[in-house]
Amino acid sequence: MKWVYILAGIALFIKMLFMPDIASHLGDIPKVISDMSITEKVVNESGVVNAVSGIIFRNRLYDTIFEVIVFTIAILGCNFLLANENPSCTMYQFKDQSSIILARLGATIAALVGIELAIRGHLSPGGGFAAGVAGGTAIGLIAITSSYQWMQDIYQRYHAAIWEKVSVLVFIVLSVITLSGLELPHGELGKLFSGGILPILNIIVAVKVALGSWAVVLIFIRYRGLL
Repeated sequence: MKWVYILAGIALFIKMLFMPDIASHLGDIPKVISDMSITEKVVNESGVVNAVSGIIFRNRLYDTIFEVIVFTIAILGCNFLLANENPSCTMYQFKDQSSIILARLGATIAALVGIELAIRGHLSPGGGFAAGVAGGTAIGLIAITSSYQWMQDIYQRYHAAIWEKVSVLVFIVLSVITLSGLELPHGELGKLFSGGILPILNIIVAVKVALGSWAVVLIFIRYRGLL
């Protein structure tokens, strides 16, 4: 089998050696691209200052839908693969007060950063995925300083699992509507209420990733004692 990879690598190297020079085709680029940078074009078309958010939630929204679905499948996979294991008898957590205080302070900062990125991700660097990761970090820091039962009770009391699934469905529905060509008014560029539906998709992704991270944290604490 290794010879297959070696031959494939040699074939790819030979192809690169004889690949035609694309510099001669640069004259075929439309004049609009030469007059306006790609970043400016994305900003103008999406109505958001953060061109990355414009690309993720508009230009390549089709890919983003499946990225969200893949994350959901990963959560289901964790639950499925660990379902046959016995729950851990030992929970590894911080015990000293100073570590607990620092971890909870870090959780507070991460949560605030996550909220900021979720609400203003279309105006500044960051976005829904980064906001969800920040929220998941906050949940992880709380998990290693609090009891598993308490976190599980909070998770069930507020129906976090249901909201996580609802957020996925809402994101898919709104994305399909957007891909069909229907868009909300962009508003004034650079303002909080701008970008049409992009800020809404940004917030939904942040909620979905944070709640999904919460579910994964609980699963690994239950079966492994810690992440």
